[in-house]
Amino acid sequence: MIELPVRDPCDLCVAAREERWKVVDESEHTLTVINPWQFEIGQCCVITRRHVATLLDLSDPECAAILTSARRVAEALVRTYRPLGILTFQNNGVYSGQETPHFHFHVVPRQPGSDWGIGPPQLATFDAAGRMRGTAHDPAGDAQRRARVQVSAAQLAETADLIRSNLPR
Repeated sequence: MIELPVRDPCDLCVAAREERWKVVDESEHTLTVINPWQFEIGQCCVITRRHVATLLDLSDPECAAILTSARRVAEALVRTYRPLGILTFQNNGVYSGQETPHFHFHVVPRQPGSDWGIGPPQLATFDAAGRMRGTAHDPAGDAQRRARVQVSAAQLAETADLIRSNLPR
């Protein structure tokens, strides 16, 4: 059985319901929100409208809608930031690094000078991820990275507006 993180109330449900300024795009089954942790400027998450925890809980229409929404926001991120690449990933359970018990699919523009390696640095040091320190990532700079990625609500709103303005019509 996949062990799920506990977060009550669910921060993604709260954002969908009470922090509509975080919503970049929406469809029948999904919302695309600006990620409050900006490991890369413009990082977004596609979430399900329905509160489900993992990939295994999704319906077929939700699966299709997630990739369609991810492609839409990826196109907007390319228009907005002209990145070197787009990283997409999704975690299922605490041992994969999932921190919120609500399905979310990350869409991240990758820029020159990125210090993520092939994935987010927090996964290597997340206490419940089941990894030994230093095996997949040198955590020496994690505190500085975490400080750098915490941005104000005003900055997040400005970023969300900019991405929203570049969504495909």
